[in-house]
Amino acid sequence: MNLLDGLKSDWIYINGFRRIIGAIGKFDPDAEYTLADAIEDAVDDHSDRTFISFEGQEITYADFEARANRFAHWGLSVGLKAGDTVALFMENRPDYIAFWTGMAKIAVKTALINYNLSGAGLAHCINVVDCKAIVMNPELAANYASAKGQVKLPLGVFVLGGAVDGLTRIDDAVNQAAPGRIEKSARAGMKGGEVALYIYTSGTTGLPKAAKITGVRARGLMRVFKDATEAGHNERILLTLPLYHATGGMCGVGTALNAGACIILRRKFSASHFWQEAIDNHATMLVYIGELGRYLMNQPPSALEKSHKITKGFGNGLRADVWEQFVERTGIKRLVEFYGSTEGNVNFFNLDGKIGAVGRIPRLLRSRLPARIVRFDVETEEPIRGPDGLCMEAAPDEVGEAVGPITHEPRQRFDGYNDEKQSKKKILTDVFVKGDKWFRTGDLMKMDADGYVYFVDRIGDTFRWKGENVSTSEVEIAISSLPGVTHAIVYGVSVPGQDGRAGMAAISPKDGVDLKALHAHMALHLPAYARPIFVRFQAEAETTGTMKYRKVDLVKDGFDPMNTSDALFVADNDAGTYRPITLDVHRDIVSGKIRL
Repeated sequence: MNLLDGLKSDWIYINGFRRIIGAIGKFDPDAEYTLADAIEDAVDDHSDRTFISFEGQEITYADFEARANRFAHWGLSVGLKAGDTVALFMENRPDYIAFWTGMAKIAVKTALINYNLSGAGLAHCINVVDCKAIVMNPELAANYASAKGQVKLPLGVFVLGGAVDGLTRIDDAVNQAAPGRIEKSARAGMKGGEVALYIYTSGTTGLPKAAKITGVRARGLMRVFKDATEAGHNERILLTLPLYHATGGMCGVGTALNAGACIILRRKFSASHFWQEAIDNHATMLVYIGELGRYLMNQPPSALEKSHKITKGFGNGLRADVWEQFVERTGIKRLVEFYGSTEGNVNFFNLDGKIGAVGRIPRLLRSRLPARIVRFDVETEEPIRGPDGLCMEAAPDEVGEAVGPITHEPRQRFDGYNDEKQSKKKILTDVFVKGDKWFRTGDLMKMDADGYVYFVDRIGDTFRWKGENVSTSEVEIAISSLPGVTHAIVYGVSVPGQDGRAGMAAISPKDGVDLKALHAHMALHLPAYARPIFVRFQAEAETTGTMKYRKVDLVKDGFDPMNTSDALFVADNDAGTYRPITLDVHRDIVSGKIRL
């Protein structure tokens, strides 16, 4: 970077972080000012403006709050008390946002559960935070039925938006509840640092973990991109991401809320309809994840791509080659790419549009942006320590793990998970000073000489596919429950032209596994994105001296029949089975002729 470009970039970042840090740095976790208070203040500022545009409905801020108030009064009427947790199991719709807002008004925590889950995974998410009740839309009743026998919900199982046999429909009760703002005494004594929501993250191992989202953290997530993008009250933000994700449900919703802008909410993302929806709804801004960009770029070029009014957007995971193509084809040049985790304190922001970078830490801002990248041993999956026992910062362009100091400052807190054991695994001690504590991101990153930060890979077993983090342990448990399976090892493999990694399972069968039965079993027990694309049958699982499965070798072999004599298969969803991978089939997968 030449001197002039460096000065320009420094100026952008200094001004940008002055806005961001200046806003969220004032949030006090000890103050009796809650997430509900912040939302009510935003509503008062923008009451007559449109907050949500959804399938022909234009919902004002005032109308939205009246709906949230009805949910709050309903919650009290069914026995929910301050400190209780209720599960929200619902697809995208305005009531999703109104419901958890209503619960926040009465100091009830809401667990935002992935609507793709069923069976043991769903039951775990309900049980791990001790939910007293669950509210769902009728389309998800079958998912809930698969977990019903594994949960206890003392205050009830409720359905909103239609009738389901055996479940209590609450449409009339909510509609008849009072629309007036509930008294603040319902949340008296609650502080900003207390948990307001749970958002689930699969992390590096095991079943989904419930990340504690305090009122202060939620407000930060909801505020940061209003300042990063300089969003104004006339923005119309196209939001197609699921509301149980922090990017869509917190950052997207909050950007509109803090700016007094409008969310154009869609039930689901559609690559083929995206640009027409943007045009029809007069969108000026979008929220994305990397896969969304890739899906759009995989569509045939169309005049619609430049016929919209979108001028900017924000999101994460946009691959460099897709990013460059996206800007060229759509004309949307201002994309604020970011890096962060739901529960973590390490955040990077790309404010100057450097393609491929997740952010930048200029030298002038190192003291204000204390995240660091430490040297890392990939084999041991631990940071490298020097003779003094302390970690060492990675050199420019050296790959290492990103970590962030844990302090009481709002931006540097780590509130952890509902499971204390899982929280402790994310804390690294004696990093740069004896006794200090740092948050482990579990991500490998690198920083160049100009301070630009680049994501490299995820440490451990969890991999990302179709926009979702896939827990290998969860998939292994599901496969192992099929009769005839001795061992199942699950991992992700790279596929040319695809973001993330596709799931692959190395199975050691007793006497053989029926491929149709295996496919049906996966469909029954796992969401679509978690079902293995590839299967490998091996006689016996190879382990290390410490009895750990040698996944590294399996990943290296991938799904190439030239690398192993084991039988390899690929999912054929149309036929409901797995079919053999021959050399010709492998070639067709790699070339993209066979779509996954």
